[in-house]
Amino acid sequence: MPMQERFLVDVNLSTVPLFKTRCLVIGSGIAGLSAALAAAARGQVILAAKSDFMESNTAYAQGGVAAALGDDDEVDLHIEDTLKAGGGLCDPAAVRLLAVEGRKRCLELIDLGVEFDRVDGKISFTREGAHSRRRVIHADGDATGRAISRTLLQAVRNHPNILGLENQFAIDLLHENGNCRGALFLDTRYGRYTRVEAGVTVMASGGLGQIFRETTNPAVATADGYAMCFRAGAELCDMEFIQFHPTTLYLAGAPRFLISEAVRGEGGFLINRAGERFMKRYSEAAELSPRDVVSQSIFKELAATGDTCVYLDVSRLDPELVARRFPTILSVCADYGVNLPRDPIPVRPAAHYMMGGVVTDMNAATRVRNLYAAGEVAFTGVHGANRLASNSLLEGLVFGHRAGKAEPGADAGFGPAALRKRLPAHGTRLDIDDITRSLKSLTWRNLGAYRNAAALSETIEKLKAWSSYVLAEEFHMRPGFEAQNMLTTARLMVESALRRNESRGAHQRTDFPETSAAWARHNLISLNDPE
Repeated sequence: MPMQERFLVDVNLSTVPLFKTRCLVIGSGIAGLSAALAAAARGQVILAAKSDFMESNTAYAQGGVAAALGDDDEVDLHIEDTLKAGGGLCDPAAVRLLAVEGRKRCLELIDLGVEFDRVDGKISFTREGAHSRRRVIHADGDATGRAISRTLLQAVRNHPNILGLENQFAIDLLHENGNCRGALFLDTRYGRYTRVEAGVTVMASGGLGQIFRETTNPAVATADGYAMCFRAGAELCDMEFIQFHPTTLYLAGAPRFLISEAVRGEGGFLINRAGERFMKRYSEAAELSPRDVVSQSIFKELAATGDTCVYLDVSRLDPELVARRFPTILSVCADYGVNLPRDPIPVRPAAHYMMGGVVTDMNAATRVRNLYAAGEVAFTGVHGANRLASNSLLEGLVFGHRAGKAEPGADAGFGPAALRKRLPAHGTRLDIDDITRSLKSLTWRNLGAYRNAAALSETIEKLKAWSSYVLAEEFHMRPGFEAQNMLTTARLMVESALRRNESRGAHQRTDFPETSAAWARHNLISLNDPE
């Protein structure tokens, strides 16, 4: 994907206010907070968030954290379930690290004060799709991510070595000769630039769901970290593997609110408009199949019936269980006239989680010196072609902690990382809202759960055309930067999808419906790839 290596703005850095720190962490989800706390034990840390600290994919995570903590569970079983769900593309060593260290990190969360739900004094476990045991721990019923974020954030705020900066949009990484030296930020409250020079930079910016029209992700998930790392020379991998969550609320006027997989784990089942339970027609494991299988089955059922949604029936569940385990879902559904557990919940899949990302080693290091990545933005090898439910928070804990322990390299010092001269601007006024709406519709139509070469090729041509003038513009506001990042990342995703001539996990090609042994490998993409 040949693109000129450049930055998004033309700024004289000598005029920009400067912060210096041992470690810069970009992003305040579970990976960023974990990295900041681990790094603070070694020196000064700046933690920067594009919005307020609580606005992240982590805070919206409902189901919980998967960890082999139960009396009937074992690390090897967790590893086996993860590998099985991943469609043959998981890195076994990374998966073992995730499961082994994940237990330790979860116990540390408990020591830190996260109050996971308990029954008779013992931690309560739930089961989710493709797990062989009830191993998902949860907090506040269905508000696990928010509970973890609150606790970690309080620890961050109390730590004397951490300076937190909210409303700081990371525009680009400062890099020179393959070495990262921090980042340039836009303070979105006052419209001023800020420069942070750092010995170690940790990218923990989260996901990219806002590229799609239908997504569970919050408004901040605009693919910024993928695009920034790509422009800095990092390698990305398996960008075709976007997970579609099977069950999101589907009502006119309602947000695409995620209905946790734990609802099915507790006994909820999927029905069509005729009231028929249909999942058994597609998979023996029915509602507890891996997410890719459930999502694809729902789309097949919708194609067969001509309907726009299916329904999640929870009428068999004890009302007290629903109120205790799913208070947030209960409240949101009630706001839109769905009274649980009596009424079935109208649901359909939506873009949820990126399995691919910025390539790292087991210590979260990228190929750009002194640049680390953790959380959803990173590719660690643990998810393969389809992420096992509730392994995402665990990955953020484990690899965020590892990234925070990184030591600056010998060439990490602060120096003249200058912004390169921009491409010439067209000088036109662009309607950013129209661009992003067009992008979302295009990707949802052609890069959704089912793809084919003709649709992907059409998408690439449109993305190239739009990029020719959108990426050439110089913006000084967050929506413009986000649009550029989404265009760049969408093109990486489409080109990756076009390359993989098979169907595997979350990537389904109608023109290559079989899984190919030749494609039991990873799909790398970087700035200097030939077109």
